[in-house]
Amino acid sequence: MNFKNLSNQQKGSLLAFIGVMFITPDSLLIRLSNIETWGMLFYRGVIPFICVLFGLLLFYKKNFIRALKKVGYPGFFYSISFAVCNITFIISIQNTNVANTLIMIALAPMLSAILGSIFLKEIPDRKTFIAILITFGACVYIFYDSLNLGNFLGDFFGLVTALGLACNATIARYAKDRDLVPSAVLGKLFVAIFAFFFVKNFELIGNDIIFVPLMCIMCVAIPFVLVTIAPRFITGAEVNLFFLLETILGPVWVWIVIKEQPSIETILGGSIIIMTIAVHSFLAIKKT
Repeated sequence: MNFKNLSNQQKGSLLAFIGVMFITPDSLLIRLSNIETWGMLFYRGVIPFICVLFGLLLFYKKNFIRALKKVGYPGFFYSISFAVCNITFIISIQNTNVANTLIMIALAPMLSAILGSIFLKEIPDRKTFIAILITFGACVYIFYDSLNLGNFLGDFFGLVTALGLACNATIARYAKDRDLVPSAVLGKLFVAIFAFFFVKNFELIGNDIIFVPLMCIMCVAIPFVLVTIAPRFITGAEVNLFFLLETILGPVWVWIVIKEQPSIETILGGSIIIMTIAVHSFLAIKKT
């Protein structure tokens, strides 16, 4: 299969699929690590920053600074949004069940559709509006359950992460003629700098020597490049639909390895969200 011979739809879908599949073990590796939140954020910023920066320098050579300048204002806002959702994701995972965080992230496609209609004039059709209402209702249901369990903070930051992903996809769609990977690298640098001032101990001990670098390269560096490029070929909402794979597989890995089981309310609300988005995606693909 020659990538150049694929249609834009196939290119974008393939990049998004591979990127999200690399992300699915991320939540498990976060749970298995013993490093504190800010230390985790620092390494998830600095290791991918170094790895991808090295790759970009090899790719662009002397033109790297020019490529960085070329991203313009969209690239700057992408960097900020990218950094914010990286930070809120870790805070969410540390303050609620993995399933809750990933279900909140599953709202990203619907949020992308809303942002796309506002900023890109890609007006959602009737079925998308219905899907938005249903997923919003299920989200409120999960929030109500989390409020009783004391997980509200984690769920809230999960929702902020979903909004950040939607912003990323919308900006990348808007600036599809530009390479925003340098912006994402800059976003990782912002994460590392921000976390640096709160880290109490930079030492990696025990299994963290393996888990943290593995997570930062396999589950962070590689996926964020692929997911950043994908919206150049397909819409932001379509890219974020692939995050359903993480919503489904992420909690499965965590449940199998460390037996963290979500509440009945989370399972019910999450099932409604996933089924709604899955049906919406099927109808959209069938229409094309």
